[in-house]
Order: sequence, then C-alpha cells, then structure tokens
Amino acid sequence: MRKVIVTGGSRGIGAACVAAFRENGDAVAFIYRESDEKAAEITEKTGAVHFKYDLKNYNNTVKAISAAQRALGGCDVLVCAAGIDRIAQICDTTEEDWNSIIGVDLTSVFAAVRTVSPGMIRGKSGRIITLGSVWGARGASCEVAYSASKAGLRGLTMALGKELGPSGITVNCIEPGVIDTDMNACLDGETRRELADSIALGRFGSPSEIARVVLFLASEKASYINGACIPVDGGFVG
Repeated sequence: MRKVIVTGGSRGIGAACVAAFRENGDAVAFIYRESDEKAAEITEKTGAVHFKYDLKNYNNTVKAISAAQRALGGCDVLVCAAGIDRIAQICDTTEEDWNSIIGVDLTSVFAAVRTVSPGMIRGKSGRIITLGSVWGARGASCEVAYSASKAGLRGLTMALGKELGPSGITVNCIEPGVIDTDMNACLDGETRRELADSIALGRFGSPSEIARVVLFLASEKASYINGACIPVDGGFVG
C-alpha cells in the first residue's frame, strides 16, 4: 500500500485524486484550506485523513506535509494540486494577490517537495506530480500571477526531474486545460461557450479525467516518464 499526500484535496482535481488513489487501495492524506464540510465528507466517504492548513505560508506548508507524513508513516507519492487564481488586469492585481497566488501555486510546491524528498531519496523511490496549467505554457490575459506561477512550476518540475531522477524519483507536471471545477464556476455562459469552442473536443474536462492521468504517472507503467510537462487539455487551440 503506497502512502500518498495530496495538497488541495477538498475540491476539484485534488478531491478527484484523493478518490482515485483510495479506490486504488492507497493510503491517502490530503491538505485543504477552508472547506471543512467538504473535507469531512471526503474523509467519511473515502477513509482518507485530512489536515487543514493555509499553504500561502511556506512554514505552514512544511507543517502540513510533515503532519501528513507522520500520519501515513512516510510519503511514496506527492500530488501538488493546491491552487488559487484571481482574474483581473495587472493594474488591478495587488501585491497581496500576487504573493498569495505565487505562495499557494508555486512556493508551496517547493516547500512540499523539500519536505518529502529526503525520505524519497533515502528510499531510492518516489513519485512527485505537480498540477500546472495550459496558461503556464501560453499565458492568459488578466491572469498574470496565475500564469507566472504555472510557468514557474514548469521550470521547477523539469529541474527537479533532473535533480531527483538519479535517486529513482520521477517528477512530472500535468498541465490541464479548462476543467469544470469551482475555480471556473464564476465564468458566465458566453465565456464558457467561447472557451468550449477553443477546445478541439468541444467541452470542458472533468476533474476525474485529470485524476486518471495523475494515477497513471504515479504507477509503474509510467516509470520512464520524468521531467515532463504533459498537456491534458482536450486539444486546446485558444
């Protein structure tokens, strides 16, 4: 039974990953920020354990991952799915917005990997999967902080793949396109239609479709994939 830690595990892609790993028979601990009721529901349904921490803060992330490792007795798979965004023009994006988004979407990944990697290195084995975005490769108007954080995640993932690969650890980034999550629930009907028209498959993806790719990258079937940034976007052409 593998020991799996998922950040951002109370909703969206993170919650789908918790469910997928538990269905696979893995022991799972997940970190969440504010959805107490949802976290409790997921724990009741799946048996995963949960920890509440705000990952905007580096030290909080270290505490969260350390608590999860203690609960599981280690970490074989780390899935960094926590993410926040704010849609606004750059002149309306505050320093607080920037720091919060970079903190959760990028710095928390650095902190989480820094916390689990010593144990993985000692064991000569491990899987680290980060959740980027199509905007990390293309950039999105009115989402400068989010785009910058996800672009940084690409570089972090590729660098870690080179650094940790010799220790038998793979590090890969999934870059979802437009996924039907709470983060996109604010989009109006016209915007949703325009986005769907820019996707070859003509629809938004689902969290479970991303979770299946995460599960694959964590498996032995993906043992030779390392340092990759993999688009899972339905053929996004926007």
